[in-house]
Amino acid sequence: MYFCGMNIEHFLSSSLSPIINELFGLTTNPNDIILQKTKKEFEGDYTLVTFPYIKAAKATPEKTGELIGEQLLKHHSSVTQFNVVKGFLNFSLSNDFWLTEYKSISQMSNYGIKEANSSGKQIMLEYSSPNTNKPLHLGHVRNNLLGYSVATIIKTQGHEVIKVNLVNDRGIHICKSMIAWKLFGNGETPQSTGMKGDHLVGKYYVEFDKAYKKEIQTLIDGGATKEEAEKQAPIMLQTQEMLLKWEANDPDTIDLWKMMNGWVYDGFGVSYKKLGVDFDKMYYESNTYLLGKEVVQEGLTKGIFYKKDNGSICIDLTNEGLDEKVVLRSDGTSVYITQDMGTAIERFKEFPKINQMIYTVGNEQDYHFKVLFKILAKLGYSWANECYHLSYGMVELPEGKMKSREGTVVDADDLMDGMVATAKETTKELGKVEGFTTEELETLYQTIGMGALKYFILKVDPKKKMLFDPKESIDFNGHTGPFIQYTHARIKSILRKFEGNLQSILISDHITLHEKEKELIKLQYEFPYILEESAKTFNPAVVANYIYELTKLFNQFYNECPVLKEENNTIKEFRIKLIDSTASIIKNGMTCLGIDVPERM
Repeated sequence: MYFCGMNIEHFLSSSLSPIINELFGLTTNPNDIILQKTKKEFEGDYTLVTFPYIKAAKATPEKTGELIGEQLLKHHSSVTQFNVVKGFLNFSLSNDFWLTEYKSISQMSNYGIKEANSSGKQIMLEYSSPNTNKPLHLGHVRNNLLGYSVATIIKTQGHEVIKVNLVNDRGIHICKSMIAWKLFGNGETPQSTGMKGDHLVGKYYVEFDKAYKKEIQTLIDGGATKEEAEKQAPIMLQTQEMLLKWEANDPDTIDLWKMMNGWVYDGFGVSYKKLGVDFDKMYYESNTYLLGKEVVQEGLTKGIFYKKDNGSICIDLTNEGLDEKVVLRSDGTSVYITQDMGTAIERFKEFPKINQMIYTVGNEQDYHFKVLFKILAKLGYSWANECYHLSYGMVELPEGKMKSREGTVVDADDLMDGMVATAKETTKELGKVEGFTTEELETLYQTIGMGALKYFILKVDPKKKMLFDPKESIDFNGHTGPFIQYTHARIKSILRKFEGNLQSILISDHITLHEKEKELIKLQYEFPYILEESAKTFNPAVVANYIYELTKLFNQFYNECPVLKEENNTIKEFRIKLIDSTASIIKNGMTCLGIDVPERM
């Protein structure tokens, strides 16, 4: 658990409030004081906007700032100087203030990270949610990395997180792969072909689409309309019949379904391990798709839903700025939202202590979740307000969009293998392979390749659509994972060469901080608040970009401030301590992103 004195902003606000009140006859409290970090182009550590006080001060913004600044200097030894720029009061904190602050930081190995499960808050976070008719692709990679990292970041706030995966293992799309395998597979298996199970099943999803399009064209050539052909194509009729058999629990159909899904689960397991993600509980649509039907009947009784003339059951949300939504078809079958209602209710029954439920799903489902949460609220579930859709943008490649059924997706396994291969090639070119065993090198390539992939995806705000460029992601000198990993390894190399005892270093009270040392301390101080902001906004990019800034600043510091070559031993030991805490924050920050940092590179 961290505690670094009083929050600096709160400390400053508590100091400024009585000064402003006494000067101008106001009754402000510390929460009314708005402070911000001083912009880089101006001198100072923190800035107060003076405009809210000029009326009471009966003075210009500049004069108001000067009056406040003079009193700060007079009454608070921590403030060493100030300047006023167009109504913005910039003031600097003393060398001793930052040195004392750093002593607190340096004593905590997990600075910024709260004790596990200390908050008493329990959060369920759903991510991945794949279909069992195809392997994971680039879009799934973003989903999994986002969900896993958000879960890890939330844990730093002392919250308990339950990571869940709802597997879409039933429906017409699953039957498409099954019927294609029956028609064209000749009994092949992952064992007989040497293919990963999810890849083999995905192959037949593509084969279905090819055969379906061919049959449609044949029917059109025979005089049918496109719409008629799509409905009459023999392979589609066979698939629909198979779905009916599955729902009727036909033994042969169920056996085929279990066998092919088993292949897929084995394949997913390999992919998840490569990605470094895991789950605390798995849910399967085949077990949950009927759950919502009872909920619909309950809502019908309460008058929340209504039955249309065609027999379908709906809810009218037009007064909520939404549309009319079908929750049960006229033939009595459920739609996606039916299942999602039932699953949500079951989860809160199974885990009654959940404070929040987060769904990690692409932004094409924004409307779906607005409707889902609104329906749950209308059904009287108070926790509906604690459901949140972690919406994210699509990932595209320079070549454009991907289409699963046409086999033009970027396969997750191929992507990961390619990243590791690129890491190997780049590392060799840079000559960073001396002194490693073959096994150590393979681990290093894996660490760099996966670090590059994860960082490149997670440094982008989830809400934004992104373009993934594998080559750019692995640049050792760019805004990349490998750049951060290399810097961490560089710090560890310096620490290994230090001949003293790192743990026994006592920081002197008589050090005059170099400007870059002060900047490093200030940025390290920010880490707990970066984690807090990232957890509140469910945005790993906040952590990713902070760690990059810290890494950049370390390199600037190292170019200006000698460490091992510093002749003054007191300063040398302080700098050793400073870079050690820098490495610790880099490592903890990257861990929040699911990224390993090597000790050597």
